[in-house]
Amino acid sequence: MNRRFVPSLLFASAIAAAAAGAACSAGDAKAKERPATPPTVQVSPVAATEQPIARFIRATGSLMAEEQADVAAETAGRVVAAPVERGTPVVQGAELVRLSPTETDAQLKEAEANAAQLEARLGLTSGGTFDVNAVPEVQNAKAGADLAQAEFARIKSLLDQRVVSQSEYDQRRTQAEAARQQYDAAKNGASQQFQMLQAARARVALARKAVADTVVRAPFSGSVAQRLVAVGDYVNRGTKVAVVVRVNPLRVQLTIPEQFISAVRVGQPVNFEVDAYPGQQFTGTIKYVSPSLQADQRALTIEATVPNPNAMLKPGLFATARIERSERTSGVLVPKPAVQVVSGTSRVFVVNGDHVEERIVTTGDTVGELIEITTGLKSGERVATKNVGQLADGTKVQ
Repeated sequence: MNRRFVPSLLFASAIAAAAAGAACSAGDAKAKERPATPPTVQVSPVAATEQPIARFIRATGSLMAEEQADVAAETAGRVVAAPVERGTPVVQGAELVRLSPTETDAQLKEAEANAAQLEARLGLTSGGTFDVNAVPEVQNAKAGADLAQAEFARIKSLLDQRVVSQSEYDQRRTQAEAARQQYDAAKNGASQQFQMLQAARARVALARKAVADTVVRAPFSGSVAQRLVAVGDYVNRGTKVAVVVRVNPLRVQLTIPEQFISAVRVGQPVNFEVDAYPGQQFTGTIKYVSPSLQADQRALTIEATVPNPNAMLKPGLFATARIERSERTSGVLVPKPAVQVVSGTSRVFVVNGDHVEERIVTTGDTVGELIEITTGLKSGERVATKNVGQLADGTKVQ
């Protein structure tokens, strides 16, 4: 073999080996650049169903006390006792505030003395009936009138017999007339005194009421919301001393949009929630429907009574209510897990063969564990209910 040919052969073999190595490296790089096949996602598809749905009117409002009274003093005086505090339960007639009775007691005694004086003058007892002819002064005047009339009758008969003179007859007639007028005057005077007695008895009644009014009492059973005076304060007639509320039952006042006014009526049940007890439902019954709309809101005001035996609910709480409508309409329902909400936008993933399609939808009422889809989905279409957070449009599914 030619010695010159051997080195050339070795050089060619080295070049070929290098080229082969470069080709393998390029193949490995392309293999690394090729994307891996994405894994499939388990989705547990469920078909959307169409069925009748109970429709509700949603409304908001506030809880109010069934009754609330600003209790005021009906007479002036200084507070000598205030046995209640804020939150104290009270029954109707319970003492809230007591005023000093010194002045009112004196006024009552004076009024009773004046009435008793007039009763004695008229010869009456406190429970007796008035007879003008039974008054002593009237009886005396009547006796005098009867005597004068008898004397006049005797003189008249003697005049007819020519026994007495005409002047004596005229004198007796004048005396009889004067006695009769005195009798009439006595009766009129007795009647006036009886009217004065009536007025005196009225003053006694007012004085007794003033004495009773020194104790300010609860107008109904409930709880004391506020006590506004303390021992030592001086109050005038009309000064507010306490606030009493009745919280069982309560009232919930709601505002209904005008398009639903034909769907509410007295006696309808109302379900509502308050923020103080998340997830807890309370029930009331509509007792009042306003006869007119609020012009500024174009809304109807209704009130429902709510039992509150344990005083859990408090006046002033904000309420979110639902009122079931009588009519039912069909809707497309899917399980709640099928709906994904991102930034306020609801979406579902419809299973189409081996992949899913993303749908933007709008939701409606909730029925147990199902939710209504009002737009974006048809009945019968299957939606993913599992691993929804791992899905995107076109994701392969199993």
